[in-house]
Amino acid sequence: MNLENKIAKRINKDIYRDGNNVIKLFSETYAKSDVLNEALNQARAEEAGIAVPQLLEVAKINNRWAIVSKYVEGETLAHFIKQDPEKTKQYLERFVDIQLDMHSKKAPMLCNHTDKMKRKIEQTDLDAATRYDLHSRLRAMPKHNKVCHGDFNPSNIVITPEDKAYILDWSHATQGNASADAARTYLLLTLEGNTELADQYLHLFCKKSRTAIPYVQSWLPIVAASQSVKCKPEEKEILSHWIDVADYE
Repeated sequence: MNLENKIAKRINKDIYRDGNNVIKLFSETYAKSDVLNEALNQARAEEAGIAVPQLLEVAKINNRWAIVSKYVEGETLAHFIKQDPEKTKQYLERFVDIQLDMHSKKAPMLCNHTDKMKRKIEQTDLDAATRYDLHSRLRAMPKHNKVCHGDFNPSNIVITPEDKAYILDWSHATQGNASADAARTYLLLTLEGNTELADQYLHLFCKKSRTAIPYVQSWLPIVAASQSVKCKPEEKEILSHWIDVADYE
């Protein structure tokens, strides 16, 4: 495998293009189970009929695990929004339509979202009373089995020259409640500083999915608690605010 053409760098991983393939090379400290889980999620999404890069193999290169997929030619929606901000509403419409189509799929072998959130809440450094409140909120939420991406943002959507959309990065995928996935997207956009885009997204998602905005917002304390496990100092204040808020107007 050729590792000369690095096309992206992420925390704990480097991404290379090798001809028609993409190699996602993880750091030596990255857990083997997490690499295998991501590859399995990607395969299950592909089998569910979702447009994802074709998974080719999981390999080990210089003592580092790697996921090899087909290269998808195109640009991300994040690129298009940045390049032509006047068309943001148009791109956001496409973004939500792609997410809703994904939510219409089923992948019964994906990890259960509720179970994952339970584990994440227990991994936080929150006090016992707050964890109890979060668990109570989670138990009260309707249980669904829709494919949820868990990191659905414009940088993970590639549009090809033929105008076909592909969804990248399946490390956080679960099956569960679509509104939880939407709350996660809203949170990610806000944490990136795109508050206006996040609000536009939330209103558009709720309009297209016929979902009440307060219902999606009711997931925010749970997804914020899950995000807090990453322990990013720059996110601590805003995540703490969301976790502490019981109701949203």
